[in-house]
Amino acid sequence: MTDESEMFHKGFDNRKAVLGAGHVERSWAGADDFNRPVQRMVTEFCWGEVWGDDRLSFKTRSMLNIAMLTAMNQHHELSVHVKGALNNGVSRSEIQSVLLQALVYCGAPATLAAFRTATAAMAEWDAAQAESA
Repeated sequence: MTDESEMFHKGFDNRKAVLGAGHVERSWAGADDFNRPVQRMVTEFCWGEVWGDDRLSFKTRSMLNIAMLTAMNQHHELSVHVKGALNNGVSRSEIQSVLLQALVYCGAPATLAAFRTATAAMAEWDAAQAESA
């Protein structure tokens, strides 16, 4: 990872700040010759360029991601980003509000699934917080 660009390192730091260092370091360490290029691109562009743009706070970006991932029925990524949202100071009440708004625009099936995913993700986040305390 030492030969990566400055934007990659910025993205790696942003990614760790939101998702947790352990999660990000495991993802990077688990990358192989096949999927390392996509991990590099996501880290550099998504987390460096986009999340590195300070016009929106990490908290706002987390709430946007929850809404967009709900709309796309991307439950695995939603789980990751609910935990990241909690790390960014998004309250459970705010997550609930985002999901209730998604009900109107994304439909009941997508939002019901998102509530199930978010509930499980919050329980996992709580357990991880208790372990690290």
